[in-house]
Amino acid sequence: MVGGTFDPLHDGHKVLLARSFEIAGSQGHVVIGLTTDSFASRKTHPIRPFEVRKSELEQFIKSRNFSSPFVIEPLQDRFGSALDADFDAIIVSEETLPVAVEINKLRRGQGRKKVDIHQISCVLAEDSRWISSTRIFRGEIDVHGRLIR
Repeated sequence: MVGGTFDPLHDGHKVLLARSFEIAGSQGHVVIGLTTDSFASRKTHPIRPFEVRKSELEQFIKSRNFSSPFVIEPLQDRFGSALDADFDAIIVSEETLPVAVEINKLRRGQGRKKVDIHQISCVLAEDSRWISSTRIFRGEIDVHGRLIR
């Protein structure tokens, strides 16, 4: 499992998604939680509609020819189906690690098995700071982390 708003889809997101498919391998499958418009509206910058973001995700995944099947499901809160679903691993960034830890705590409280947490390092922009959608929206960097001058 992996989740996010993915808007705009930047190089950090692409590393996160690629790692998810790598961990799943050809025998597994990837569940991608994509924030709904109402849940994404809490962001500090405008977000494109769910269907636009979903389509961009699908195009990226298909362009990479990953061997694992995948499904994109609406994410209406921080946890989505991660509290109830039977899955083995959650892939997060440094920024979202606390949510994965909380998911395992809540699963344990429900008597469910904990899931493996795989954390990727956030991808750095040319200025050695994290690539983030907020920075892209502010016009500081592009989706590849290049400084906009």
